[in-house]
Amino acid sequence: MSPPLRPSWQGLTDEQLVGICRQGGKEAFGELVRRHRRLLVGIAYRMSGDAMLAEDAAQDACIRAWRRLPSFQPRGAGSFRAWLCRIATNVAIDRLRRSRPTVPLQDLDLTGSVRPDDAYLRKEKAEAVQSAILRLPEASRAALILREYEGLSYREISEALGIPVGTVMSRLHYARGRLQKELADQAPVRRKQT
Repeated sequence: MSPPLRPSWQGLTDEQLVGICRQGGKEAFGELVRRHRRLLVGIAYRMSGDAMLAEDAAQDACIRAWRRLPSFQPRGAGSFRAWLCRIATNVAIDRLRRSRPTVPLQDLDLTGSVRPDDAYLRKEKAEAVQSAILRLPEASRAALILREYEGLSYREISEALGIPVGTVMSRLHYARGRLQKELADQAPVRRKQT
């Protein structure tokens, strides 16, 4: 006897998959996790700067989403994604409160035509940006990450964080300004060559 055929999930929206989940379709939730796993890990990593914490937080966010799926109220296209982002952000913040954030060292990319000194400078800049982001207040950091790294719209960020769109804009303005100032303060002073 051959195993039952798996349904094709490709043509279904997230909200349709949620409906299947609510009728007991655990495989549909597995498809939702597959679709959004990178997003969840990315949010948690950018909130924490710690890859292991990010993986754990993403897994916890999926478990929390499964348990809270009956209370999910769709508010239009993209609302499931925004709801997941909110859960991932909250889980990451909870984990950060319990542990001290660290920034893992990344290996230099010395392949191809990249000069080692250019690769080092690029790595140094990336670490400075990551470090500056980690020093932002959690609320501003979450808004910045969801917008700049995950590409969510202001409305989606508003839904994900449970705040008005105007507050999203204010937090983004604050975060960008603070990053700009902090990174400018860290920039080395270049001497004029004569």
